[in-house]
Parts: sequence; structure tokens; C-alpha cells
Amino acid sequence: MLSQEAPKAIFSYRKYWAQRFGTAPFLPMSREEMERLGWDSCDVILITGDAYIDHPSFGVALVGRLLEAQGFRVGIISQPDWHSAKDFQRLGKPNLFFGITAGNMDSMVNRYTSDRKIRSDDAYTPNAEPNKRPDRAVTVYAQRAREAYPGMPVILGSIEASLRRIAHYDYWSDKVRRSVLPDSKADMLIFGNAERALVEVAHRLARGVPIQEIRDLRGTAFMVPRGWMPGEDWSVVDSTSLDQPGPVAPPVNPYAVSDEGPAQEPPFRRQAEGAGEGADLRPLHFVPPADRVAARKALRAKTVVRLPSYEQVAEDPVLYAHASRCLHLESNPGNARALVQAHGERDVWLNPPPLPLSMGEMDHVYGLPYARAPHPSYGEAPIPAWEMIRFSINIMRGCFGGCTFCSITEHEGRIIQSRSEESILHEIEEIRDKTPGFTGTVSDLGGPTANMYRLACKDKKIESSCRRLSCVYPEVCENMNTDHSHLISLYRKARAIPGVKRVLIGSGLRYDLAVRSPEYVKELVSHHVGGYLKIAPEHTEAGPLSKMMKPGIATYDRFKEMFQRFSREAGKEQYLIPYFIAAHPGTEDEDMLNLALWLKRNGFRLDQVQTFLPTPMALATTMWHSRRNPLKRVGRQSEVVETPRAGRQRRLHKAFLRYHDPENWPLLREALKEMGRADLIGNGKRHLIPNFQPAGTGERHGYRGDTDMLHRPRLAPSPASTGHKPQGGSGERYGKAGKGGRSTTGGTGHSGAPGGRSPGRGRGNTGRGR
Repeated sequence: MLSQEAPKAIFSYRKYWAQRFGTAPFLPMSREEMERLGWDSCDVILITGDAYIDHPSFGVALVGRLLEAQGFRVGIISQPDWHSAKDFQRLGKPNLFFGITAGNMDSMVNRYTSDRKIRSDDAYTPNAEPNKRPDRAVTVYAQRAREAYPGMPVILGSIEASLRRIAHYDYWSDKVRRSVLPDSKADMLIFGNAERALVEVAHRLARGVPIQEIRDLRGTAFMVPRGWMPGEDWSVVDSTSLDQPGPVAPPVNPYAVSDEGPAQEPPFRRQAEGAGEGADLRPLHFVPPADRVAARKALRAKTVVRLPSYEQVAEDPVLYAHASRCLHLESNPGNARALVQAHGERDVWLNPPPLPLSMGEMDHVYGLPYARAPHPSYGEAPIPAWEMIRFSINIMRGCFGGCTFCSITEHEGRIIQSRSEESILHEIEEIRDKTPGFTGTVSDLGGPTANMYRLACKDKKIESSCRRLSCVYPEVCENMNTDHSHLISLYRKARAIPGVKRVLIGSGLRYDLAVRSPEYVKELVSHHVGGYLKIAPEHTEAGPLSKMMKPGIATYDRFKEMFQRFSREAGKEQYLIPYFIAAHPGTEDEDMLNLALWLKRNGFRLDQVQTFLPTPMALATTMWHSRRNPLKRVGRQSEVVETPRAGRQRRLHKAFLRYHDPENWPLLREALKEMGRADLIGNGKRHLIPNFQPAGTGERHGYRGDTDMLHRPRLAPSPASTGHKPQGGSGERYGKAGKGGRSTTGGTGHSGAPGGRSPGRGRGNTGRGR
């Protein structure tokens, strides 16, 4: 039986006895620090692939401080030497368990480009030093921890574990891999927002409950014997095959809800057939709708869906797509059922997703006593991820956009979890008073998306019953409350704080929501744009956009008109930075050609580009691997999604986005001729590329632009930070290119990578507005 629907608040537990040691200035990373705190041992040891920065934007710090607030002594082993178990013993044996995280980013995304080439830096490491973590770090760290102290419980967390909780396609090895659980031999995996389950697990282990007996918590996954069930009253929905009709259930009796078997005949039929002397007449009994809904939910709470096994999905891409669709349909904590998937002779059991944190719980988590600085052992070494977010604030979690290339929903959930105004404003004051180098500019008030703060379904009952994959595609749901007044109020109060000169919005904007609130757009453009505003149309063509679950380009045009108008009214010269994806599933060469023509018409010259990167559990990754569309029912005859997989085609799609780069012209000329569009080759304004080739260029096909660790372009500093105007236009100057159509700092490159919204921010965000 799963834990109760009204969960215990995470700050209401009785503190563990070790609370007497008080709060550590930093969670210890050495024996010497433990001794200074008076500790003889740690209750929990967290192992991470990132540098330890004691700030709520970094998952290991947030989890560590949360457990410390429960009274536990928490130590951290950061970026250990994984070549032996020795470094995993530096803090001794924990009393309760090891917690394993790869860090704020998936270790494979962190280390490799979308072309599977090793990156030259790591933003989460001092001095950006690369190669400080292993491939598939969660698995390696768990194995070494088990080796260091056999028998000690090992619990996995983080974005890497969360998105590998079932069998998944792995782009780097180009095959379907098993769940991370059997490979790591961990005892438990906590997926999504881990706070609620982790606090409960820690207190149960402290009471002496074996971890093998903790099977009832939402947001947890674990290995069990094949066929294991939580109780005899559970039922199984077999979804291991395709295109086969299941058992026909007896008709539902609309007059009663009964679990005792087939529905009885309606009373009026019995009355009509038995009319006469001695007939058994009974009054009609109508069950209230609320009772019927409650009965259905009770049934779903004790139902598990059996997915095709690892062995099946590894061999059959169509079954893989079917399993992916099943998992995504069971992502709403209000109605999700448990899932189970066979791996050999054992099962991977996934309980339903965790219930969202309340506003009070969010305030508690972000109000813990963080030092808001890197651990002193790093000295003055710069850590790029920290430098990017040190003056920014996370105001919410989650995303209901459902973009297929992104994994936010699978990790953080579709329901927005927001902090209170008071909590956010207090953190701004903390930054002002305690963070060295603060000059008065808050670099971001954001989240996975800048403008979903406190947005929610108008009806909680509808929200808990909904199975849509997106609340905004193909249109914004009529039940979605898109009132931005809470965000407008927050912006105004934030910039009124003494000592705060500017409050910028660095997170990407969901412009299809913004256009529903002109007042918000005016407030944003007038006060909170630091020269550039990031938005993500991703493409211009209907085919790719339908596979991304993104709005049409007409919505972008509506927002652009508002942005231009309000910028003029504010007397400001400001720029839109649009992002686009190359080689996304469902994209044909003609689509990229049309996008290139759109870019030229609108005066965009993108400096850096990146192609789609398939990451575990994303729906677009399912399309990439299976060539099927999981947005619809999957069958043998279901829609085929063509995907640019070959190296030349992927290079071509990148080249279209940089049509102005002479290095790409030979490839583009060749492709345009093959496509029958040689008319676009010439030296006139109507042509895409010239028919001449500058000396010393065109020796390579394709372009590897310099991108950051989230597969986004490195943007030039904003005018607000440099005090200089951008040269020649750096995006869209009131909708037009800069003089001479010179290059923009806009770019492409959303890979679907489950990294931070910006490095270190909020465990599992993707970096831009959708």
C-alpha cells in the first residue's frame, strides 16, 4: 500500500538525536572537519560528481542540508577517485546509508558532445578541469561504495539515476541499456524531487527498519523477485504486447459501484421482467460522482502496469516506443499507477511519482542555513557553474510544457511547485548581505521556465485526473490558469528592495503563455530584460514542431510584436535571442531549408549551433531510437518518424542554421542541387548562398560552434553587464537585423539534455524556456 495521499510535511518529523551537534558551517568533506564538529561518524554520506557548493541550486547541498535539519550528521565525498574504493572510505562508514548522485547534470551529457566527442571542460569542477568524474557516474560510485563497505544500504538519486530508472536507449553506446538499478546493485532509487521520500527513508532506517522492507514510498524504485506484489489485493494490467485486444470487462453498472464481480442488471429491468405478484421491487440507488471517482482512484492505487521487459524492448524498437508512452502516461501523481518491468529473473518496480511539495515545504527547503559559497577546500579556484548562478534565485520547480526533447517533466513533474514571495524576497536580502561581489543586480528570478510561477490548473480534481502529456500543446488548456499577476507582484517587490538596482530574468520565457498576459510582457520588457531575452521557438515548420510539441511560429510573431511595442514605449533597444534545434526527429531537409530562409528574411546569423542530443527517457529520444511516434497510440502500423541520423545529414542541418558561414557553402550547394533548389545559389538578395567560394574556406563540411555545458551557445555579455551596445545587432533589433545583417549571439542547440536551467540550478532543468 502506498503512503497516504496527504503526506507528512517534511519539516514535521521529530529530530534525530544527533541534532545536538548543531549546524555545520559547511558539511564536512574530511575527517579533520568531522573532528572539529565533534563527530565520531556520519549518519549519511553523500557521494557526488560535482564540486561541493553549499547553495540550494546544487542538489547535493540541498539534500545534505535537508537531512541535517532532520538531525542527521551528513558528510560529502565530492568527485572521488573512482579507480579504487579507497577514496570512498575517507569519511569512514556511515551509520545509515550512502546517497549517490552524479551531480546536477547527467555525467554522459556533462562529458560528451552531441557528436560523442569528449568535452574540454567541466563547469561543475574547480578551474573547469575535465575528467573528474567517470562515465555513468551513478553506477560506478554505487559499485565502489558497496565495495568500500559491503552491506551498507546504497540509495541512488539525481537526474542521471532518475532518467535511467527503467530500460532506456543510450545514445553514447547506441543501444538499449538496463535500468541503473541492476547495474549499480543499489538498494533503492529515488526519482524526481527526492525530499519527501528521502526524509522518510532516513527516519525509518534510523529506527532500524531494513531498507528491503521499505516498499511503500512514492518516487522510489527497487528490485524485487519476479511477480512480487505489495499485497494480495493488487491487480496487474499486462501491457507487454501490442495490437492485441485484452480481456473484455463486464459492463459497468451505472447504478452502483461494487468490487464483488460483474455488474448486476439495472433495477428497472428486473422490475419489468419480474412485474407481478411477489416481484422483488427495490428502489433505485444512484452513486454520487465523487464516490465513483474515489472508487476508481482506490482501484488505481492498487494496480500495477507491467511494461514489456528489458529483453523485449532491447530487441523490438516498437515495443520500446510503447513502453515509453506507457511510462509518460503514468506521470501525473494524482492518477499514476505503479509500473513494473522485468529484467531477467527479477523485476524493477516503480512506485508512482512523488506528490509535489507545498509552498511551505518549498520555503523550508530553500530557507535552510546554506553557506552560499563553494567549500573552503577549493580556495580561490573558479567554478563556472557557481559563477553563473551566485546572484540568481530559483523561485519554482516543474514544467507543464511537455516538450519532447526535454526531461523536466519526467524528473520534476508537471505540477508547478512555487515558493512564497516572502521566501524569495528574503533570499534576495541574503544575497545582498552575505554574497561577496554583489553589486546590486539579481541575475535571475526563474526556474525551468521563467513565467510558470504559481500557474496551475483551475480545478484540483481535473488536475489529479488529467493524463495529457502537455498543458499547452496543441493549445493552452482551457483549464490552465495563466494569470501572471503573482509574478508581476513579485517582480515589483524584488526591485523595490533597498540595495537592489536591477532584477533580470535569465531563464527562458514560455512566450505562448506570456502573450496571454500583456501586462506581464510590458512589466518584463520595461524593467527586467538585460538587453537580451531568451525564447525558444525551436523551429518554424509544422512537421518538426508537432514532434516537439511546440506552438507554431505565429505565436512567436505575436510575442515579437508585443516585445517590440513595449520596448519602444520604454525607450529601450532590446533584443530577442531565439533558439532552434537542428536534426530533431521528424525534421526533413526541406524543413531546415525553410528555417534557413526564415532566418535570412529576419536577419539572423547564428554564431553557434548544436544538433539534437537524445537523452534517456525523453519522448524525442524514443522517436530517435524507434522511429515511431509515442505521442499517439503505438502499434506496428503506427506513424513512422523519420530522423536525421546519418553524419552527413546532421552536418547539413547544422549548416542550414549557419547558412552565412563560408565553411558550409560547399555542403549547402551540393544539397540544394540535390533538392532541386539550385535557384537559391547566387549573389543576389533572394539567394541563400553565393556561387563563389572565398579563398581558404570550405575545406570542411559542418561547423562545431563553441557551446556551453548545456549545449547552448555561449552568449556575449549583456549590455547591462558591459555598459556597451552590442555590435551590429545581437538577436532581433525590434525585429530586424543589425546593420549589414551581422551575426547574432542567438543560437540553436537545445539538446534535450537534462542539465540545470543554468549550471547548478534546480536539479534536472534544461536551460531554456520552452
